[in-house]
Amino acid sequence: MSTLATPDRSAIERLVRSLLEQKSGPNGQVTPTPPTGEYRPNLIVNISARHAHLKQEDVDILFGKGYQLTPMKSLYQATDFASNETIAVVGPRQRMIPGVRILGPARSFTQLELAFTDSISLGIDIPVRLSGDVEGTPGCLLIGPKGSLVLSKGVIRAERHVHMGPKDAAYYGVKHLDRMNLRVEGPCSTTLEGLLVRTNPDWKLEVHIDTDEANCCDLTHATKVSLSKA
Repeated sequence: MSTLATPDRSAIERLVRSLLEQKSGPNGQVTPTPPTGEYRPNLIVNISARHAHLKQEDVDILFGKGYQLTPMKSLYQATDFASNETIAVVGPRQRMIPGVRILGPARSFTQLELAFTDSISLGIDIPVRLSGDVEGTPGCLLIGPKGSLVLSKGVIRAERHVHMGPKDAAYYGVKHLDRMNLRVEGPCSTTLEGLLVRTNPDWKLEVHIDTDEANCCDLTHATKVSLSKA
C-alpha cells in the first residue's frame, strides 16, 4: 500500500509567496486577477499644446461676420476638432505668438490656453484654472485675418486633467472633480499629482497635460503610463 509524501513546509511557503508576488501591485497590495471579459480601460495621454476656444461673436470679429470654423482634423474626443483657423496672440510686452490653433466647435466663452513658458514670453502672469473658469484671469490681444480683439479675460494655464466616461470612473473608483495621479515611466520617470477628474457619458479615457509638463517627463519616450486615485 502506497502512502502520500508529506509536503515540505518550506516548499509550501515558497509556493504561496510566489503566488502572492504574482498578484501584488507596486506597493505590495494584492490585486485580484480580473475575471475574463471585465472592462479594462485604454489609457491615452495626450499633449495639449497652446490653443484657443472662441465664442461665435469673436469668430465673427476675427474672421468676418458669419464665418464658421472648418475642421482640419478630429481630436481624440469626438466632440472637438482642431480647426484650419489660427490667430496671433500679443501680450503686454508687445511680443507675439503667431499661428495659435483654434479648437472647434465655437463655444459659449472665449479662452486662451497657454503653457507657463508661453506666458513668460508674452509677459502675462497666468493662473492655473479649470477650463471655463476665467473670472479674474488676465487678457491679451488676439489678431485674426479680418480683425482684432482685446480680450479682457480668459488667458489660463489649463489644470492637468483626465477625461473619462462612466465605465472608466467605476473602474478607478472615482467621480467627477476627484483627483488622480499620473505615473509616467521612461527616461525621465515622473509622477504628476492632482489631475482633476472630468466625466461625461460621451468621453473616452484621456489625460491632458501641457507642453511644459510633457517635456518635463519626456512623455514622447515614455514606456508606460498609469493612473491611480490620489
